[in-house]
Amino acid sequence: MTQQLLIVGGGIGGFAMAVAAQRAGWQARLFEQAHAFSEVGAGIQLGPNATRILDAWGLLEAPTLRASRPERLIVQDGLDGRELGSLPLGAQAVARYGAPYLTVHRADLHATLQAAAEAAGARIHPARRVEDVVEREASVSVRLDEALESEGDALVGADGLWSAVRTRVVGDALPARSGHLAYRGLAPMSAVPAALRGATVRAWLAPRMHLAAYPVRGGEWLNVVCVVEGEAGGDPREWDHAAAVADLERALGPVCTAARDCIHAVPTWRLWMLHDRPPVSGPDAMVRGRIALLGDAAHPMRPYLAQGAGMAIEDAAELGRLLAVVDGKVLDVPTLLRRYALNRWRRVAQVQRRSVRNGVVFHADGALRVARNAALRLAAPRLMDQPWLYQPR
Repeated sequence: MTQQLLIVGGGIGGFAMAVAAQRAGWQARLFEQAHAFSEVGAGIQLGPNATRILDAWGLLEAPTLRASRPERLIVQDGLDGRELGSLPLGAQAVARYGAPYLTVHRADLHATLQAAAEAAGARIHPARRVEDVVEREASVSVRLDEALESEGDALVGADGLWSAVRTRVVGDALPARSGHLAYRGLAPMSAVPAALRGATVRAWLAPRMHLAAYPVRGGEWLNVVCVVEGEAGGDPREWDHAAAVADLERALGPVCTAARDCIHAVPTWRLWMLHDRPPVSGPDAMVRGRIALLGDAAHPMRPYLAQGAGMAIEDAAELGRLLAVVDGKVLDVPTLLRRYALNRWRRVAQVQRRSVRNGVVFHADGALRVARNAALRLAAPRLMDQPWLYQPR
C-alpha cells in the first residue's frame, strides 16, 4: 500500500515537498487554505545548492520557469557607488558548483513546482483550511473545515512563517519583528537606465539600507528589493502591502545616483514587514513524532543571503531522499523524520546566523563607515558563496 504524506501549505516549499514525495514513491496530498494557488510580486535568487536539486528533478528547462542566468554579482557602496566586490556567476558558477545560479519570478518557480507535482500524481486540495492536527500511534490526520478529515502516515508543515502546524511541534511564541522593512517592485527592463540592464545582479549597501536588483522572466523585467529600517502598520501576516515610494525615500537617507535611479525605475511598490525567529536550536525544533516542519515554518530566513527558497528546496530534497529508502514492510516514520531533522538542523541554523550577521553589517551606523567598508570588502566576494557549497546527501 502506498504511504500517504500530508502537506499543509501550498507555497514553494509545499510543492517542492510534493514533488520530492512523489519521486520517492509516496502519495502526496497537499492542503492550502487559499482558493487559488499563487505567488505574487517578487523575484527570487536560486543558488547552485537549489538549482542542483531542480535539475535532478528535470525542472531547469521547464518553459514555465523563465529563468535568467546572470553572469556576475556586483556589490557596491550605496553612498558613493564604488565597487566593493564581485562574484562570477554564469559558466563559472556551473564549473565550480555543478549547477547554475538563477534569478526567477516567484510565481514562475511556484507554477513550475505545482505543475511538476500534479504531473507526478500529487493530490492538490485548494480552499481547505486545516483546523487541527491529530497524531495517533500509527497515523496522523488533519481536520479540515466543513468537518472533513484526511489521514496519512506522516505530515509536513510547510505553511510559512506564521505556521499553525508549528504549534504542534514547538509551541513557541509568534515570530518577532526584525525592525526592517522590505520594499519590492518590478520594472520593465526597457524602462530602466541602460547602466542597470543586462545579466547582472547588483547590490548596494549603505547605512540602514540594502538594495538589490536582478533580471527575471528571461531578462524582460528587473526585480528590485530595498530593505530599510522601520516599522509599518497593518496585519504583519500579510507581506504584500501597498507602499509609497515617498516613504521609501524618507527611509533611505543619502545614497548614490545609480541606487536612486534603480528605485525611481519601479512604478509600483509593495511592502513586506520582516519577522523572524532565532536560529534552529536542535532537531526537536523541526520534528515531533509523525509531524515535520519545512522551510519558513521551521527556519525563517532574513533576506541577506537570498536562501529562503533554497533552504526549503533543500529540506524537501532531504526528506524525499529519506522517504525513498523506507522499507514498506517495516515503516518507522518517527525515526525517519527524526533523521531528517538531525540531517538538517545544523545546516539551516548556520544559514540563519549568516543571514542575520550580513543584515547587521549592512545596517551598520554611518559613523562606522570605515570599519563597515572594511567588513564589506571582506564579505562581498563571499556573500552567497558558502551556502552554495552544500551537497545534498
